[in-house]
Amino acid sequence: MNARKSRRLVLLSLAALGLAGPVLAAESPVALSSEPIMLDKITTVGGQVRHNVVNPAITHDKVVPGSHLVVVTDYHSTSDKPLDHFVVTNPLPAALMLSDDGFGGFDVSVDGGKTFGKLATLSVTDAKGGLRAAEASDVTTLRWVIPQIAPGASGKLEYHALVR
Repeated sequence: MNARKSRRLVLLSLAALGLAGPVLAAESPVALSSEPIMLDKITTVGGQVRHNVVNPAITHDKVVPGSHLVVVTDYHSTSDKPLDHFVVTNPLPAALMLSDDGFGGFDVSVDGGKTFGKLATLSVTDAKGGLRAAEASDVTTLRWVIPQIAPGASGKLEYHALVR
C-alpha cells in the first residue's frame, strides 16, 4: 500500500470515530479548531512508562480498539473585550472512552450533557435499576469553563481517550 493510500485510511478511521472537529455557531466570539488527533504509544522500559505521541496520519500507525489518543482543541478569541466564564462543551464520540488519566481541568457528564461534575461525584443507573458510581466508560460529554479569555488570546483544551 502506498503512503498516500495509507494516510487516507488512517484519516478515514479517525473520521469514523466521530472526530471530525468542534462546531460553534458562526456568531461565537471564540474560534475553535481541532489539532490532528495524536496517538499516544505507551511503552514500559526498565519499569519506566514512556509516552511517544505521534500523528498516525504521518507515521501510518494503526488506530485500533485500545489505542490511546490525545485530542486537542485550540481556541482563539475574536472579541475585542474580555470574555468571562466561557464554556466549551464537547460530546465524547461513542467510539471513544475517556482515559482514566484524562481528567484535567474539565467537568464530565454521564447523561448526555444534562448535568456536569467531577466523575467521582456522579452516579449512573445500573442494570438492576439501582445506582452505582460513574466510571470513565460512562462519560458522554466534557465541559471546560475558561475563567477569562483576554481579547485576541489563544489556548488549548486537551483530553486523553481510549478507542473502544
